[in-house]
Amino acid sequence: MEYLTFKTLIILCPLLFFAGFVDSIGGGGGLISLPAFLFAGLPIHTAIGTNKLQSTCGTFISTIRFIGHGFVNLKFMIPAIITAFIGSAIGSKLTMLFTEKQLSYLMIIVLPIAGFLVLNKKLFNLNLDQEIVYNKKTYIITSLSSFVIGCYDGFYGPGTGTFLILAFTVFAKMNVVYANGNSKLINLATNFSSLIVFLLSGKIIIPLGIIGALFNMAGNYVGSSLAMKDSQKIMRPVIIFVLILLTIKIIGGF
Repeated sequence: MEYLTFKTLIILCPLLFFAGFVDSIGGGGGLISLPAFLFAGLPIHTAIGTNKLQSTCGTFISTIRFIGHGFVNLKFMIPAIITAFIGSAIGSKLTMLFTEKQLSYLMIIVLPIAGFLVLNKKLFNLNLDQEIVYNKKTYIITSLSSFVIGCYDGFYGPGTGTFLILAFTVFAKMNVVYANGNSKLINLATNFSSLIVFLLSGKIIIPLGIIGALFNMAGNYVGSSLAMKDSQKIMRPVIIFVLILLTIKIIGGF
């Protein structure tokens, strides 16, 4: 197969491990994995599709670990899972019609807002002992934000996990670890929905995606352990780092 070469794997495998590691801690692993597939020479839509395959597997591992440690509320997040799934499917269909540069213009608006939210310590709820209030307002916030960010994930993807963490922390008032855990569940739904669309469109190199998935899963496993043990010291800096990467990537595309 044209893209399944030793040179390609040497480029991809370490980067996909690191992408999984970063994604499990603060989201945004797609900022590393998608450019890695593009650097390996895959066409843009094939790169996005193959990236969805490996990232879905990695996010699954991370999600299971957060669920096992009690940082995910499965029952509460069901409406958000549904809206995220629908949003991602819509976004995946739209990505066949739009270019990367058109999305970049939108991100130029989003980035300063996201940067302000991340850098403002008062907005992050780091109190792990505080009880999270699950009410109608929280249902609406998580469902709506999951739909909107799900559309973005299906359309393009990088930074999705970070934006979900920000939305759940700032607007749904979850502490940063629960926001991370619940965001993994939503990100898994958006990845799976987008994966179905790209599979049906024939835009995935399955063997390459499976190999990449193994390394991404390993990175997610290692990273999720650190996120749960020392979240306050690790997660905010990683989120900031991810947003800086995203800014550089977008500016470089103009």
